[in-house]
Amino acid sequence: MRPSEYASLDGTALAALLRAGEVTAEEVRRAARSCIVRVDTELNATVGGVLADPPAHDPGGPFAGVPFAVKDLVCHAEGLPQQSGSLLCADTVADHDTHLMRRWRAAGLVTLCRTTTPEFGLSCSTESRATGITRNPFRLDATPGGSSGGSAALVAAGALPWAHANDAAGSIRIPAALCGLVGLKPTRGRIPSGPDADDPLFGLSAEFALTRTVRDSAALLDAVAGWEPGERYQLPAPGLPYSRAVRRDPPRLRIAFTSTPPLTARVDTAHRRAVEETAAVLEALGHEVTETPLALDPDEFVENSARLWSASVADTVGGFARDRSTYETDRLLEPVTRVFAAQGRTQRWSDVSAARGWQNRLTRAVARQFRSFDLHLTPTVARTAWPVGLLGLDQHVERPAQWLARLFEFVPFTPLHNVTGQPAISVPAGFDDGLPVGVQLAAHPGREDLLLSVAAQLERAAGAPAPRPTVHAAPPAASPQEGS
Repeated sequence: MRPSEYASLDGTALAALLRAGEVTAEEVRRAARSCIVRVDTELNATVGGVLADPPAHDPGGPFAGVPFAVKDLVCHAEGLPQQSGSLLCADTVADHDTHLMRRWRAAGLVTLCRTTTPEFGLSCSTESRATGITRNPFRLDATPGGSSGGSAALVAAGALPWAHANDAAGSIRIPAALCGLVGLKPTRGRIPSGPDADDPLFGLSAEFALTRTVRDSAALLDAVAGWEPGERYQLPAPGLPYSRAVRRDPPRLRIAFTSTPPLTARVDTAHRRAVEETAAVLEALGHEVTETPLALDPDEFVENSARLWSASVADTVGGFARDRSTYETDRLLEPVTRVFAAQGRTQRWSDVSAARGWQNRLTRAVARQFRSFDLHLTPTVARTAWPVGLLGLDQHVERPAQWLARLFEFVPFTPLHNVTGQPAISVPAGFDDGLPVGVQLAAHPGREDLLLSVAAQLERAAGAPAPRPTVHAAPPAASPQEGS
């Protein structure tokens, strides 16, 4: 298999070729390795390069032999390092699989590398003292987003058809928007989070993946969704497989839209226009479309989010610190992370409890607003991919709330659905000055089927394939000398 052929196929297509015997798993793996090496020199998207000995996988799984990558945060495989973007975790090696990792293996996916993340996922740009700056394949001076930026960069550049990602304030959807990908954050509890946590980051965090096509997101969700004994949440199974939902048009839906951010931010014209144009397409497809903003208190949102994040960061840092003193630990942390850890160590449990109460009230208030529609459409982010270095964790901030307020100026639309636990998806919606633009759709809890079905409608309506990024795994022009 030539790298140019491999880089043009999504995971579903690769799996079909492997099942039919038209290519071997070894041929696909060689092409994938070549493609990862080709782009990683410029993108810096892997942690430690291609794995010499990938974790074992089930050769009978539905995607047996299809390449994959695991973000270097939360989800981990027995025997593999996990640095979490931090010098504090430089010598950490997992001694067990997470439930999700076990499901990736059972699906037959071949994990070829670990992908970069900012320290403990604390930024929406992927850069850290531990691994350096990860760059956007569409423009190298721009960020691919975060915190799943390494996964997004490799998938967008054609080096992988899909890759693991997780999302606590938009970390799947933000890089999807900035790299022209599909990024689904499932409903809280749809993907198992154990055995290390039962409700990670107080329910804000969700695990899944980044893909180039909607059908790939549906296929992966079919493979890994579902309850695991001991999990806090057990959601009803979908009425039909997600892979079937994307092949049929949804019923006429009530879809609300807005470009007005629920948090303090200025939204660029290109992103407002993308929402308006998407709303027009949805209306042309037969849906009932109305303009409806979502209301919340921005200051309250920032302060309570900071309490929850600080408590979680302090707990995580404490777990990795082992026998180190606070002074020794803080020397290994980036400045912003230190501020979060410090607040988390000193704030009272009653502050965290109050934040959980706020989360409950906001979740129920948003549920009431959603009674009048099925889906809500917004921009995914407020602006196209911003310069690298702008949101690095090496900056001076006094309080965690100050840092979150700054991040939310760039990403005011995604964090809400982490607090409420609703499913949300970012889908490509054009380009602005050569950089991808995405829009976000959010649904009622448990309705990933509607999100994927409507996303597939939009994908079909888009027609022509998107432009290829500047940095891409396929050679500029395939030649007889290209490796097979």
